[in-house]
Amino acid sequence: MNEISGLTMLWIAFPFLMGFGIYLLPQADRVLSISLTICSAIYALGILQMPEPLSLSLLDNFGVTLLVDNLSIFFILTNALVSTAVIIYSWHTSKTAFFYTQLAILHGSLNSAFICADFVSLYVALEVIGIAAFLLIAYPRQNRSLWVALRYLFISNTAMLFYLIGAILIYQAHQSFAFAGLANAPLEAKALILIGLLVKGGIFVSGLWLPFTHAEAESPVSALLSGVVVKAGVFPLVRCALMVDDLALVLGWLGVVAALLGVLYGLFEQDSKRVLACSTLSQAGWILAAPAAAGPYALAHGVAKAALFLGVGNLPSRHLPTLRQRAIDPSLWVPILLGSLSISGFPLLLGFSSKMLTLKAVSSWQTWVLNLAAVGTAVLYANFIFLSCRQDPESKQALVKNPGLKLALGLLIAALIILNWVYLPQTFSGFNTLKATILMVTGWLLWWQGVSRIQWPFPKVMEQFEHLIGGMVVMLAVVLFITIMWTNTALETPLWRVFS
Repeated sequence: MNEISGLTMLWIAFPFLMGFGIYLLPQADRVLSISLTICSAIYALGILQMPEPLSLSLLDNFGVTLLVDNLSIFFILTNALVSTAVIIYSWHTSKTAFFYTQLAILHGSLNSAFICADFVSLYVALEVIGIAAFLLIAYPRQNRSLWVALRYLFISNTAMLFYLIGAILIYQAHQSFAFAGLANAPLEAKALILIGLLVKGGIFVSGLWLPFTHAEAESPVSALLSGVVVKAGVFPLVRCALMVDDLALVLGWLGVVAALLGVLYGLFEQDSKRVLACSTLSQAGWILAAPAAAGPYALAHGVAKAALFLGVGNLPSRHLPTLRQRAIDPSLWVPILLGSLSISGFPLLLGFSSKMLTLKAVSSWQTWVLNLAAVGTAVLYANFIFLSCRQDPESKQALVKNPGLKLALGLLIAALIILNWVYLPQTFSGFNTLKATILMVTGWLLWWQGVSRIQWPFPKVMEQFEHLIGGMVVMLAVVLFITIMWTNTALETPLWRVFS
C-alpha cells in the first residue's frame, strides 16, 4: 500500500513537472504531453486491480484527504482519453509549447480534483483548473477569444468565492474541511458550496455561462471543456451525494430538472456548436441525477462529446440549415454519427449502457422525466445523424490538412465501442434495447415532423454577462430553499419556523 501511495503522489506531481519541462524542451512538447496522459490511463486501469480504495491523509487535523476509488477511476480515464485525443488532434497544427504547457497543467489539476475528499484541496484544484482553462480559451489572442476567456474567468472566480465562504463555514462548524462535514453543516454553508459547484459543473440554470463559452472556444478546447473540465464541478457533487443522503435528494431533483431544461434550451438552436454546448447542460444533469451510476455516464458523455466537438468543429459551416444542404464526407460523417448515436443511447455503444445504468438507479418519478429528456436528446442529435453523407472534397479537406483529426476521432470512437462491452452483461437485454430504440425513434420522428424547421431563436437574455451574476444569486436563494425543504430540520419543523 505504501508503494501505491508513493506512486499516487508521483502521478499527481508528474503533469506539473512535465508542464514546466515543456518550457525547457519545447521541441518535445507533444511527446511530453502525450506521455503524461498515457500515464494517467495506465494509473486508472491499475487502480482497478486494487482490492479496496486508497485514502491518503495529508493533514489529519484539518481533514485534508485524497481518496482514489472506483468513482475516481471513471473521471481520471475520461480525462486521459479526452486529453490524449486533443494532443493527437493538435499534433500537426501550429500550437506552441505554451499551449501544451497549459494542457499539461489542466490535465494534472483535473486529476487532483478527481481524488480530492476535502473542500480546501478541491478549492486549490478548481482554481488552477479555472486559470489553465482561461489561458487555453484565450490562446488565439484575438479580441473575441480574449473576451470569452475573461468572461469565463470572472464567472468562475465569482462561483469559487461562494464556494470558499461555504468551505470556511464548514470548517468553523467542524474544525475540518472533509466532505463528510457537509452532513451536519449549517444550511447556508451547504447552499454556498452547492451553488459554487453547480456553476462550475454547468448545471442548468447555474450553467448558462456554458453555451457561449464552449461554442466560441477553439474546437480542441471545446472538447476539453465539455468533455472533462465541467466534470471537475460535477465530481465533488456526486462524491458528497454518495456520502450525505439528504444532499443526494437535493441533487437528484436538480439533476433531473437540469437534464430536461438543458435539452429544451438547445432545441431551437441553429448553431451546431451551441447545440452541443446546450446538450452538455443536459448531460451534466444526467450525471448528477444518479450518483451511483455517475462514473460510467461521465465517461460515456466525455468521450462522445469530445469526438463531436472535434468533428463538428471541422465541418464547412456551423449553421445547421446550411449543413443540411451540403454533403459531408463519410470519413468525417461516420465519427459524428457514432458520437451522436452514443449520447442518444444507441445499443452497442457506451452511451446506451451508461443510460440504462442511470435509469436503473433513479426513482420512478425521475425515470419519467429522464425518459422525456432522452427523447429530447434524440431530437438534438438528429441534427447531426441525418446530415447528408457522400464524397465531398471540401469537407474531406479538414482530414487532409490535419492528419491528427482522423486518429483522434478513431481513438474516441474505439473507446465508445470497446468500453461498452464491459457493461453489456448488466445492461443489454431485449427490454432495454426496445426501450432505447423507442426513445430514439420518437425523438427522430419529432425532428422530422417539424422541430428541424423551427427558426425561432430562444431568448438568450440570461446568458448576457450582466445577468449571469444576478442569476447566480437567485439560484443561491433557490438552492437554499430546496436545501431547507429536504433537510431533516425542515421535515420536522414547520416551514414558517425555519425562516423565523
